[in-house]
Amino acid sequence: MTRMPHDRAPGRRLFLIPLAALIAVMPLIHHGCSCGHDFDFHLVNWFEAAKQFSHGNLYPHWAYTPAFNAGEPRFVFYPPLSWILGALLGLLLTHLPGVSEAAGWSAVPILFTWIALTLSGLTFYRLARTFAGPNTALLAATLYLANPYMLFTAYERTAYGELLAAPWIPLLFHAILRDRVTIPRIALPVALLWLTNAPAAVMGCYTLALLAVIRLIATYRSAATPPGAPHLESEMWASRHRAALQLALKALGGTALGLGLAAFYIVPAAYERHFVQIALATITGMHIDQNFLFEHTGVSSDALDHDQVLHIASLIAVILLAATAAALAATLIRRKARPTAPAFPTLPLVILTAGIALLLTPLSASIWNHTPEAAFLQFPWRLLAILAPIFALAAADALGRLPMKFTATAFAAVILAVVLTHPAYHLFRQACYPEDTAPARLALFHSDEGTDPTDEYTPTTADNDVLKQDAPPYWLATSPTAPPPITAQRGPAPMHLSLTAPLAERLILNLRDYPAWSISLNGAPTPHTVRRKDGLMAIPIPAGFSTIDIRYAHTLDQMLGDAITMLALALFLFALRDRPRPRSTP
Repeated sequence: MTRMPHDRAPGRRLFLIPLAALIAVMPLIHHGCSCGHDFDFHLVNWFEAAKQFSHGNLYPHWAYTPAFNAGEPRFVFYPPLSWILGALLGLLLTHLPGVSEAAGWSAVPILFTWIALTLSGLTFYRLARTFAGPNTALLAATLYLANPYMLFTAYERTAYGELLAAPWIPLLFHAILRDRVTIPRIALPVALLWLTNAPAAVMGCYTLALLAVIRLIATYRSAATPPGAPHLESEMWASRHRAALQLALKALGGTALGLGLAAFYIVPAAYERHFVQIALATITGMHIDQNFLFEHTGVSSDALDHDQVLHIASLIAVILLAATAAALAATLIRRKARPTAPAFPTLPLVILTAGIALLLTPLSASIWNHTPEAAFLQFPWRLLAILAPIFALAAADALGRLPMKFTATAFAAVILAVVLTHPAYHLFRQACYPEDTAPARLALFHSDEGTDPTDEYTPTTADNDVLKQDAPPYWLATSPTAPPPITAQRGPAPMHLSLTAPLAERLILNLRDYPAWSISLNGAPTPHTVRRKDGLMAIPIPAGFSTIDIRYAHTLDQMLGDAITMLALALFLFALRDRPRPRSTP
């Protein structure tokens, strides 16, 4: 695959990508946030992380306000990059002179979306420049950052984790499709995907595996003896196997290194998943077989709402599949007409597109049911996140090297961004009820009411159906199953508590039990075995004065993950340093 000539003035074109992303979020700037499906979930993540950052906890694991202040280990399982970015943006904007806290947090989702779209355009431009000229790459980058599925994710779903994963998918394609495959180039997008969004990471790793296998086969078939060497069968066999083995080792090594870089998140999430009800992530409505294209799940109000979203996603899928097929066909036609054009990975992209089309239909049910971790994607149409860069890349190659000047290209990119954004905003934007706005959710966060639990992050010892919404921070009772007092002020459990009990009783904390909690009573560790259906801790305390200290411990699995990441980081930096430098052209 021959790289296109170097762009002598890339700055002007790269400036247009943030502008195109700004056009895509301009309706949000003018009308306010879209309160999509995951809007509240991410806001709570950002509020929680920002509060803990300000108190010196730079990598929190526990979220305190969910489950009506009883908390949940949300940050153990949800990848960190999206909530770290959202929290940092919140802290930055709310500390600007003259900006209120409510106004600052109202701007965070918009700025977050603009950053994700801008990064998506920039990384895709890098991918497209491998196969296309600068003008074509610019238009393709605009097409990618404002494609219908991207704006569906931004407006309808407000799935900010998946949105932030979109920039890393072009990096993954670039790593495996470029001429020279290297371990660091594969490791980086693999790590970034796992640290941003788990479904995107699963899709990305399977995509990488498929493209690597296709390239391995092509490498084996095309490898030949060097020019002038004797055409011996043994030498041809050795040449083929050597090239294929090197590619396989680089793909496997890069994947392993990428997983190692993200091990500080992956290891605790993988080990501690049996402490929570993770299977509830695939409850009714979230099953793969209920989310194939144009499925119907029932006549209840929830089922009708689900089917409406599925219908929209299905239409987007059909449009993207048709557009991708047309672009790939145009690529084939163009290359037959110009056989001397630089190589383009048409066959791998055709195979990948066909695979995605199959996986969107019920014909692939057995594949979904038997592929590890595939069920946690929940929605097969999430694969459109992989299809979108295929479409944009094929469109870039089909267009060839556009003869337009920069001014005409810039004008076309702006028009393309407007044309794609206008209908997407009107079709996908979700109206905000007064209680759903960022200021309203911020006020709720600052109150003592707490927020709803997340089913899949609920500890296995807890039942959300019996959890009281008005529990005080703690109370004393003779029975570990005693309900909270009705007249008490609600709130989260304190981390340090001194009290005097008239007799030996149970201290019940509005804090859900979890193995990472370390509790000491009068300076000595104490067990906190749960005997309550709501999962709250009930600690036996003696009569008289007692001091209770609660700490979220750095567990063995976390220490192991940190150690693996530090080792992987050292290997990554060594691999970068050890890369051969390109020779200068005389």
